[in-house]
Amino acid sequence: MATVIIIAGCALIAFAVYSTIQKARGKSKGASCCGGAESVLAKPVEDTDESHYPYKYNVGIEGMMCSNCAARVENAINASGDTWAHVNLGRARAEVLSKSEKSEADFARLLKGTDYKVTGTEQVAL
Repeated sequence: MATVIIIAGCALIAFAVYSTIQKARGKSKGASCCGGAESVLAKPVEDTDESHYPYKYNVGIEGMMCSNCAARVENAINASGDTWAHVNLGRARAEVLSKSEKSEADFARLLKGTDYKVTGTEQVAL
């Protein structure tokens, strides 16, 4: 009986070491809450001149759990072409610069088809 316990313990330790090495290499499945080991990169916006964005908003976002979620939200908002978002995962919000006035419904449309939901929008004075 003791031999079985020792063998099981050794197998468990070997699995733990293997899993740790895979995570360190970025190859573990389920490495993020989004179910994939691949990192999602935020795509850069073409126009990075802040003076071209006369409107600023704080947009509450529900459903973000990790940096991959934050990058997905940034990419969805930035895809409109006239917005530039920076997501603050800890505050569960996106700070968005915009070339045109936006409503909460506009931001909700930008996130349509994603797993994230707009929880509020506040226009901020520049």
